[in-house]
Amino acid sequence: MLARLSIRDIVLIERLDIEFASGLAVLTGETGAGKSILLDAFALALGGRGDAGLVRHGAEQGQVTATFDVPKNHPACAMLAANDIENSISEESGEMILRRVQLADGRTRAFINDQAISVQTLKAVGATLVEIHGQHDERALVDASTHRRLLDAFAGLDTEVAALEVLWEARRRARVTLEDHRAGVERAAQEAEYLRHASEELTRLAPQDGEETALAERRAAMMAGEKIAADLREAQDVVGGHGSPVSVLSAAVRRLERRAASSPQLVEPAVRAIDAAINALEEADQHLSAALVAADFDPAELERIEERLFALRAASRKYATPVDGLAALAKKYAAEVALIDAGADRLTVLEKEAADADKRYAAAAAKLSVARTKAADKLDKTVNVELAPLKLERARFSTHIDSDPSTPGPQGFDRVEFWVQTNPGTRPGPLMKVASGGELSRFLLALKVVLSDKGSAPTLVFDEIDTGVGGAVADAIGARLSRLACKVQVMAVTHAPQVAVRADQHLLISKDALDRGKRVATRVATLAEDHRREEIARMLAGAEITAEARAAADRLLKAAG
Repeated sequence: MLARLSIRDIVLIERLDIEFASGLAVLTGETGAGKSILLDAFALALGGRGDAGLVRHGAEQGQVTATFDVPKNHPACAMLAANDIENSISEESGEMILRRVQLADGRTRAFINDQAISVQTLKAVGATLVEIHGQHDERALVDASTHRRLLDAFAGLDTEVAALEVLWEARRRARVTLEDHRAGVERAAQEAEYLRHASEELTRLAPQDGEETALAERRAAMMAGEKIAADLREAQDVVGGHGSPVSVLSAAVRRLERRAASSPQLVEPAVRAIDAAINALEEADQHLSAALVAADFDPAELERIEERLFALRAASRKYATPVDGLAALAKKYAAEVALIDAGADRLTVLEKEAADADKRYAAAAAKLSVARTKAADKLDKTVNVELAPLKLERARFSTHIDSDPSTPGPQGFDRVEFWVQTNPGTRPGPLMKVASGGELSRFLLALKVVLSDKGSAPTLVFDEIDTGVGGAVADAIGARLSRLACKVQVMAVTHAPQVAVRADQHLLISKDALDRGKRVATRVATLAEDHRREEIARMLAGAEITAEARAAADRLLKAAG
């Protein structure tokens, strides 16, 4: 999973690139060589708290890059998509690059695939990729909020939990619908008398959309027609009435036509002109007649229009609504009256639907709770089997389930927390509160071995998990780390040779003097078999490596192989 860790200008480190293999990788070296600095840098790349003290003296900034080979279906890829981060992951897998820049003034910058992101996003993505167990915090197993999910993963209850989440959502929607309807009924009932009166009044008024504009335009046209009608009639009397020149012009034309035979060249132009004048006057008379018809109106109609406009505008003022909004208001009031009338029946139906949704959810949650209880017994027995070889034979692990149907949630009503009892007669309690540092690390290792790759990050880092234990316990720790590394990638900082001999990759952390001893730098080297034997012998013997230590190292390596 973890391909490479690249560190630049971090305390004691100028430039360092580490390639990690799959399986179990151990990091060993003298105290003070820089193992903790490496883990601090690693935690920084995963979104851990920044610290200006991490920057190498004389440098303006330090930088840590962690490169991962990530399958496309990994949760980290979904997080990138949710945060609009471009993803270089291919159809099957690809590289995901987490980078953190620590400035000497204390500020930090975070990047994924060279795209700037918030530290919170980096931390969330990093938590899905790596868990660091040891002196660093942020350990998933000691976070009680993750214990229910881990128990469900151990029991294979993910399908049941997903089905319960669907029922929870259906229950939530049914309750929201019921409460909305109940609130509407109660609100309508409080205003029932007013609503009925308003609905009846607006129903009788029957306002129409756009009615005010149409009536106002018709009224304006009728009033304008009344003013112009007299002028139209006077003009028509001049053009086609008693004072019309049409009859005189017609008589003149007839006389001229009788003379046309003797002098056509003199008469015909005048006849044509007079005919045109007569036609124009007749056409004008037709237009005036049409205009009079259009301008004519029924006074009773005008009165009706004015009364209608008065009624509409009075209703507009009364209900504080524009006239064009009265039709919609009438529909709204009619609907609320209908809600009052039909609300009780609908309320009964919704109450039954909500109760049915409650029952379906409660039954599934109760069934899931029973399954969790059975799974918890199995998990407890399996973990407790792992404790004795880890020198925790007097300790007991238990999964504490607090079931309260009155506090349901999407995943049920069970609160799950891992508890331990470190010695007979003592009171059991939450894992993080009861177990000491060394005990806690071994409890976590036992849990991780049992849970294997269920609900776990694909890369696990154990920081000096073997502190304060003897040879047999260290050997048991090494055996379990090796077993765990068959399922996920494991990295372990260790001082125990019994752990180191089981590694698939052995990295030696050392501190070299530079500039004639004026400064030092941390180095990391991958050990070949002969150098590995020498390092294990050093871990056994101390500063002076003896032949006996080398022989003991050979025996340990042979036994582990």
